[in-house]
Amino acid sequence: MTPLLAVRGIDKSFGPVKVLHNVEFSAYAGEVTALVGDNGAGKSTLVKCIGGIYPIDAGEIAFDGKPVHIHTPRDAGELGIEIVYQDLALCDNLDIVQNMFLGRERRNGLLLDEDSMEELAEKTLSSLSVRTVKSIRQQVSSLSGGQRQTVAIAKAVLWNSKVVILDEPTAALGVAQTAQVLELVRRLADTGLAVVLISHNMNDVFAVSDRIAALYLGRMAAQVRTSDVTHAQVVELITAGRSGELGLKNGVTP
Repeated sequence: MTPLLAVRGIDKSFGPVKVLHNVEFSAYAGEVTALVGDNGAGKSTLVKCIGGIYPIDAGEIAFDGKPVHIHTPRDAGELGIEIVYQDLALCDNLDIVQNMFLGRERRNGLLLDEDSMEELAEKTLSSLSVRTVKSIRQQVSSLSGGQRQTVAIAKAVLWNSKVVILDEPTAALGVAQTAQVLELVRRLADTGLAVVLISHNMNDVFAVSDRIAALYLGRMAAQVRTSDVTHAQVVELITAGRSGELGLKNGVTP
């Protein structure tokens, strides 16, 4: 099966500090791929390279089997790659519809086309089976953490996305809200999207992911099917770069 998104041999340095070393990573349509690693492993840098925020030093990115050049976030968006960062980038003083269309407002002449924006926002939330908000005209400031995360995800899939990258979507959420967001993550993949889930929570990772990619000190230690590994093996890959036959063969020094 050809991955929808594939990075091959990616290197990235900041001055003398090399953050990513020959990284290989793939994400498949209809699957959740969990990207895991300790703090400083390179997860955020890899995602920002994919999203066009950082230029890559070496390697290539392929989308739907074809090499692509992503120089800006707009390039990534045009391909169908959307990233939901941990801070969600929502405006508290705007309502749900205004947030979902922020910077991409629909117009009817000189006026905003409020009706079509409301209709599309409602349709998108319904397609994700989101029924947790009372009104799409609620201000974001009145929403719970789980509802905010849901709106941010809905905003990402509104634009015919093909790959959605979620950065720690359950961080700081309670048990019920975490379950709600994880259900939505699984539903995104079931609709055919390639979902990349960045998480430190192994319970979340094993609950929804089809594959796990473990970064260790800027190197991809392993990318495996979730069903083929245990919690303990993944923790070893994160903390030591290898677990038995899995992982980096010759060890890595910081």
